[in-house]
Amino acid sequence: MTTFSPAEVAYLENQRLARLATVGPNGAPHVVPVGFEVSEDGTALDVGGHDLVASKKWRDLVGNPNAAIVIDDLAAVDPWTPRGIEVRGTAELRPTGGSDKFGPDVRGQAWIRIVPRYITSWGIEGHAFSPAGRRRTRRVDP
Repeated sequence: MTTFSPAEVAYLENQRLARLATVGPNGAPHVVPVGFEVSEDGTALDVGGHDLVASKKWRDLVGNPNAAIVIDDLAAVDPWTPRGIEVRGTAELRPTGGSDKFGPDVRGQAWIRIVPRYITSWGIEGHAFSPAGRRRTRRVDP
């Protein structure tokens, strides 16, 4: 069973760049662009990268597994037509299997799975500024 709607999955599968937000030990936010893909079972987002274990995002998630990730773009500029998905959830740190999952160009084996607790999307199921185009924040039950 997928966590995302069919329209959200189709959107996510056509995107490659996201912004991952973590919180450092001093409480300061940290936001970075990352590559991602939808998990095989459609219930989470998987993040890959180079030398993740040595990154600030990995260190932040070791101390606090709460994370948010946003995938967004503009379907058009005129008229302004934003669309995207925000996922807030728990990061699962995976120290192995990264190159199998993301390809041989990934340096290191680590990757991160973001398991959603809350999902909000806009402009995917309709116009972003219409009630039908915004899926309200919804809780994802495990």
